[in-house]
Amino acid sequence: MKTEQKILITATVPVLKENGVLLTKYFYNRMFTHHPELRNMFNMGNQQSGKQQTALAMAVLAYAEHIADPTVLIPVVDRIGQKHISLDIRPEHYIIVGRHLIASIQEVLGDAASPEIVDAWTAAYNQLAALMSGHEANLYEQQTNRTNGWTGWRPFKVGKKMLESAEITSFYLYPADGGKVTPHQPGQFISVRLFLPQLNLKQARQYSVSSAPGNEYYRISVKKEKGTNLDTDGMISNRLHDFINENDIVDLTAPAGNFTLAPDIDAPVTLISGGVGITPLLSMLNSLVESDYSHPITWLHGCRDESVHAFRNQLNDIVKTKTNVQQHVFYNQATDENKDAGVLEGFLDINKVPSLNLRPDAHYFICGPSVFIQKQYHDLVDAGVNKQHIYFEEFGPQLLSLN
Repeated sequence: MKTEQKILITATVPVLKENGVLLTKYFYNRMFTHHPELRNMFNMGNQQSGKQQTALAMAVLAYAEHIADPTVLIPVVDRIGQKHISLDIRPEHYIIVGRHLIASIQEVLGDAASPEIVDAWTAAYNQLAALMSGHEANLYEQQTNRTNGWTGWRPFKVGKKMLESAEITSFYLYPADGGKVTPHQPGQFISVRLFLPQLNLKQARQYSVSSAPGNEYYRISVKKEKGTNLDTDGMISNRLHDFINENDIVDLTAPAGNFTLAPDIDAPVTLISGGVGITPLLSMLNSLVESDYSHPITWLHGCRDESVHAFRNQLNDIVKTKTNVQQHVFYNQATDENKDAGVLEGFLDINKVPSLNLRPDAHYFICGPSVFIQKQYHDLVDAGVNKQHIYFEEFGPQLLSLN
């Protein structure tokens, strides 16, 4: 990009702060009108809630603010890229997006969109698309180079369906072709694609792999959503619960995501989960246990009550047999029997665990609802934990910016 174009992009930052979401809403409506087939690729639940429009507006604003040196956004590029490869997004999709994004800028800004500004944003988008698609090409290459690796959608058979709590059911997914799978990194997710009759669309949803890495199957543990006005995510989760049974076929992409347990980690580990956020952390815990990890492992989990506490017996068995693993559980509503067993009542609060040792050299992994993540993150920082040792996974479009 030319220096003059970068200056023009920087000058549009106030406009993006004021009207970014308006622009992205217009953009998505325009693109889906011209390319209705893309509704099968984008999460329509996130479209309905406005999360996707907000996430895109934040990403465009961050890019404009750092147009002088976009390389500082590499962590964001990687996070978005991981989502993109899990949805099988390819370079040709960037061409479509770019065409409608530039047209939206012209149509929303009207006379304020001078030819110079349009040219600057065209150059800026092309630079961003090259950065994103180039990074994603490397991620696709890494996937194919892994043992039993693949890219794109692959049919899997439900080998087993198991109830884990009143709300969560596990699905053991095996390749329909009888082959092997690439072992995931603990904490990663896979995309599951189903046809939703309610929308007459195919929709994909990311689910964390809840089992330890292996080459035979992936296990996902899915929460059934309640209520009469479910968004698309709830429709997909509930369709898995209500209509997908053993021996049925679903489409999957290979594991992706950078919320992972480093293979060379050599320090105490603390895992903090809320509700169904237990799933990626359970994969991490199982992996550590199977490798006879010698450092202390602390597990903290919060949920409504015992009936929705998934994997409770398995976790209790691990604590009993592994002297380096300790557990602290919070129920919003705890019975006297729960309290006698050591369960704490209320929302998960690290400040209410007197025996909790927040080691300065430990690594902390958080997963749960956004409000839950924010509280745990800020409580850890207030307790003196190094921000660089705190990792979190936000389900859905990335809206939190804490580090």
